[in-house]
Amino acid sequence: MPRVAANSIEIEYDTHGDPANPPMLLVMGLGAQMTLWPIELVQGLARRGFHVIRYDNRDIGLSHKFEGAKAPGMVWHLLLTRLGLRPRVPYTLSDMAADGIGLLDALGIERAHVVGASMGGMIAQLMAVEHGQRLHSLTSIFSTTGSRKLPQADKEAIKPLTSPPPSMREEDLVAHGMRIAQAIGSPGYRPDPEAERQRVIDNVRRSVYPQGVQRQIAAIIDDGDRTERLKQVNAPTLVLHGEADPLVKVEGGRATAAAIPGAKLKTIPGWGHDLPLELVDTLADAIAQHARAAHPA
Repeated sequence: MPRVAANSIEIEYDTHGDPANPPMLLVMGLGAQMTLWPIELVQGLARRGFHVIRYDNRDIGLSHKFEGAKAPGMVWHLLLTRLGLRPRVPYTLSDMAADGIGLLDALGIERAHVVGASMGGMIAQLMAVEHGQRLHSLTSIFSTTGSRKLPQADKEAIKPLTSPPPSMREEDLVAHGMRIAQAIGSPGYRPDPEAERQRVIDNVRRSVYPQGVQRQIAAIIDDGDRTERLKQVNAPTLVLHGEADPLVKVEGGRATAAAIPGAKLKTIPGWGHDLPLELVDTLADAIAQHARAAHPA
């Protein structure tokens, strides 16, 4: 896969589809490599007429690592935030949004459809707020506004995601990845266990970097509530969310759609906090139809 210099760091990315087609940038979530975008969904979007670009966020996968940069502990950070204090963090979600825009710059792309999932949805939201002229459209998938008034994640869902693996041995890393997948997955669309295990193995062998997750969590906490900022979004927006999401509750998607002027909301029963193969066509259709309506090719 290629790598480029963007926003003063090195970013790993890949592309799918005809470069002459409208560009679509995919932004992944917390601790998730770009390979968490199922290739079936990526290729489905390419077949629907888009030049699809996905990339590893900073501090994950094969992109730049902020080795040695210290982030405040999550509990301590949350406590200080509730007291109105803002501890120093290694980088912000706005920095991560600038990474995506920097990647577009490096690829010579003036404007793109931007699709973000989970933390990637938060990053995509900030691209729309802070770099709105660069977006043809925004799709925010199982993400949220960051408001503390919204229902919080189920403890069973968030614990494995925010806990480090017991060791860096492959068998422990795979078991840890499987626990995360099972905790946040869709109750209505359970994957084949062997296929899921192979997906986890492939990602473990590509890259493992738990330290980056803690710094990304710090960036999420630091960004706080985006509700007021989201009122500035001018890009046509689609919000997609699962009604059975245990990690980012569906109320987060509803709040996102309510905050962004003119946003459309689509919720799906049985869908959790993953991208099941059974929903690939449904999601690809929804994203492609939204993008075409926002900016006909």
